[in-house]
Amino acid sequence: MASVADRIVLSFAPSPSDGDPWSGVDTEWIADELCGDTYQQYLRRAHSGPVAVGEEWDEFVSCGCATPQDVVLRVERVEGGTAVGDETTLDVHPRNDTEAVPQ
Repeated sequence: MASVADRIVLSFAPSPSDGDPWSGVDTEWIADELCGDTYQQYLRRAHSGPVAVGEEWDEFVSCGCATPQDVVLRVERVEGGTAVGDETTLDVHPRNDTEAVPQ
């Protein structure tokens, strides 16, 4: 049985599309949604079990007025175990290929 990770660092980016995928995307809004208690609980339950660096999860967040924004979450780091569990802290950051995700 896999041990539950203490912390998993995730990065997010809009789902690939034509043109600049960040065009018109409010990353602060998306980050706030992804870091909310309800969404964090959903992610821990939806992705419970073994996890590996490089895994990608297709998700979406509500941008208000029933407008979803598709995002891809990528596992950047797994600390203190090898599985997502109820006690795992999910640390979510916008992905920018020119910047490192904070330690």
